[in-house]
Amino acid sequence: MILPVLVFVMSFDKKYMGILKKEKEEWEIEASRFSEKKHKFVTSSGIPVKLLYTPLDLENFNYLRDLGFPGNPPYTRGVYHNMYRGRLWTMRQYAGYGTAEETNRRFRYLLELGQTGLSVAFDLPTQVGIDPDHPLAKGEVGRVGVSVPTLRDMEQLFDGIPLSKVSTSMTINATAHILQAMYIAIGEMQGVSLKDLSGTVQNDILKEYVARGQYIFPPEPSMRLVVDIIEYSCRNMPRWNFISVSGYHMREAGCNAVQEVAFTFANAIEYVRAAINRGLDVDEFAPRISFFFGVHNDFFEEIAKFRAARRLWARIMREKFDAKNPRSLRLRFHVQTCGSTLTAQQSEINIVRVAIQALAAVLGGAQSLHTNSYDEALCLPTEKAVRIALRTQQIIAEETGVINTVDPLGGSYYVEWLTNEIEDRALRYIEKIEKMGGAVAAIKSGYIQKEIAESAYKSQKEVETGEKCIVGVNKYITEEKLSYEILKVDPEVERKQIERVKKLKATRDNSKVKETLQKMKEIAESGENILPITIEAVKSYVTIGEICNVLREVFSEYKAPMIF
Repeated sequence: MILPVLVFVMSFDKKYMGILKKEKEEWEIEASRFSEKKHKFVTSSGIPVKLLYTPLDLENFNYLRDLGFPGNPPYTRGVYHNMYRGRLWTMRQYAGYGTAEETNRRFRYLLELGQTGLSVAFDLPTQVGIDPDHPLAKGEVGRVGVSVPTLRDMEQLFDGIPLSKVSTSMTINATAHILQAMYIAIGEMQGVSLKDLSGTVQNDILKEYVARGQYIFPPEPSMRLVVDIIEYSCRNMPRWNFISVSGYHMREAGCNAVQEVAFTFANAIEYVRAAINRGLDVDEFAPRISFFFGVHNDFFEEIAKFRAARRLWARIMREKFDAKNPRSLRLRFHVQTCGSTLTAQQSEINIVRVAIQALAAVLGGAQSLHTNSYDEALCLPTEKAVRIALRTQQIIAEETGVINTVDPLGGSYYVEWLTNEIEDRALRYIEKIEKMGGAVAAIKSGYIQKEIAESAYKSQKEVETGEKCIVGVNKYITEEKLSYEILKVDPEVERKQIERVKKLKATRDNSKVKETLQKMKEIAESGENILPITIEAVKSYVTIGEICNVLREVFSEYKAPMIF
C-alpha cells in the first residue's frame, strides 16, 4: 500500500516537473499549428478548459489528502470501500400521476421490471397543502403527480406493496411531515415498526423559495417543521433518511454545476445549524443526511462535480461542525438525469442524452439513480418510455464493466484538476453566503434567486446565438410530425378525488377530527414537535388541507419578495 503513494509523490518532484514543463512548452509550439473548431472551450459552468492536462496542473496535489481511498475520508473516490462491486446503486424511478390506484399500478409495473426502490411524485395540491375541492386545486389534481389528500389515498397507493421489503423516497417538502406521518400509519397497518421503515423524505424547504415555489409558510416556521422531522426520525426511525437536500431543482431552474454544489451545501449548512440549535448532537443526525443532485450532458464536469462535492462536504462537516464520526462526513446522494436537457424535437434522441447522464452519475459514485423517460418533454412518461429508462440503468450496471473497479477515472489529470476547480469555486460561493448570515438570509435578500436567474438567462442566450448546440433544436434540425403515444391524465380524476374527500369527511369521526385539530394548533403555537400529533391526525383521516389550514393560522403564509 505504501509503494503506489511513493511513486505518485516521486513523479511530482521539482526536477521532474522542470523537465516536464520544458517538454510541454515544446509540444505546445507544435500543437499551436493546428486549427481548432471553436475560439474557446469551456465547461457548461463556464470553466475554461485547456488543450491538455498534465502533472503540471496538479503541482500541490497530495494523494492521501485530496483523494485517499474509497470508503475513507475525504471520500473523493466514493463513500463505500468496494462501491458497486458489493452493491449496485438503487434504481429508483420517480413516478406518480392521477389517482393512488393508477400510481400503484405503475409502481407494481416498475418493480416487475426490476426497479429496486420507489420514488413518489405528488401533485401540486398535495405539495402546497390544499385538498382537491379547493378552488386553487382546479385543473391540477393528479396532473404532475399523484393526489394524496388523505390517509385513505396513501392506503391505496401502497396496496399490496410490503413496506418491509422496499425503500420509498417521497419528493415532498412543505407538507413533508404530513406525508411522513401517513407513511408511518401505513407501516403500522402492515405491521412494520418505525425502526424498520426504510426510505427518504425530501424535506428540503429552502430550495422551494428559490427554485420551485411550492412553499406554504415563511422560512422560520418552515425550518422548525424541517427540524421536527429530523428530531422525530432520529429518536424513532433509525433507517429513515429525514432530509434529502436538493440541488436538482435549482439546477432545473437554471443554475450551473458549480452553483448547484454551492447552493445545496449552503442550504445543508443551515439545516445542520438548526438541528444543532434544537439540541441534537451533530454525530447523532449527520450520518443520515442525504442529497439529491441533477446531472447534465457535460460528461467530465458532472463526474468531477460529484467527486468535488464529496470532498467538500467532508471538509464542511469536519471544519465547521467538528463532526467526529466518519459517517457524518460521508456524502450520500441520489441523482436524477435532468428533464430540462430533454427536447420535444426528435425526442427519441433523449434516450442517448439520458444514457450519457446516467453513466456520468455512476462514474461519479451515486448511491441512487433515476433515469428520465425520453418522452418527458411531451407528457408524463408512458410505460414504454419508462421501461427504456430503467433498462438504461440496467445496461450500465450489467453490460458496460464500469462497476468493476472503484472510481475508474481517479488519477486523470483533467478530472482531478476539474474536481479541484469545482470545489474551489463552490467554496467561494458558500463563504459569500455565510458572510450574508447563511442561506435563509441570502434567500430573503434574493441573492440566490438572482444568481440562478442570471445563469439561466446566460445559458438560454447561448442556445439562441448558437454558441451552445442543442441537437435537434438549433442544429441538425429535421422536419418531423409528432406521432408518439401520449400519456394523458383522465379529467375525471379531479371529480373522483373531490367526491372521495367529501365522502370521507361525511363518514369519519368528525368530533375526533375537531379535537385533534385544536390540539394541533396548541402544539404548533407551543413549539413542541409536530410529528406525533400529525400522526394522530392522519390516522383520524384529517385531510392535508385541514392540517395545513390550522398551521396557516399559526404560521401565516409566505409571500415571495419582488427581486427582479
